[in-house]
Amino acid sequence: MKIKDAMTEDVTLLAPDSTLQDAALRMGELDCGFLPVHDGEANRLIGVITDRDVVIRAVAQGCDPKATKIDSLITDKVLYCYAEDSLEEASASMRDQGVYRLIVLDNSENKQLCGIISLGDVLRHGETGLAASAAEAITSKAA
Repeated sequence: MKIKDAMTEDVTLLAPDSTLQDAALRMGELDCGFLPVHDGEANRLIGVITDRDVVIRAVAQGCDPKATKIDSLITDKVLYCYAEDSLEEASASMRDQGVYRLIVLDNSENKQLCGIISLGDVLRHGETGLAASAAEAITSKAA
């Protein structure tokens, strides 16, 4: 199965001047823990913010969620795959990089954001073995 057949296509983007509270509220509304951050002026993806960034980095540092802009906390190393890649390739990439989600780009030429793939998406599409082995490897790296 291709990533494009399993990914979440309706991606909500945040602006870098969004606050931590904005990010947390959007994650709550969307029931997700990962949002891409997009620089509208340059029309490019500049990073991602995760629920872990909000809690572990911001709250632990005592950041004011209403005043702190996410641009100071985003992860600017964007990990990605392509829509035509297989679920096996995506799962292996997540496993190797120790992450549960990847940005999906349309192709290597355009490199336009077209979705997000998570281990949950892999699991929902019947690839239990792929999702389990990747999750197990990620979890053991974190321990």
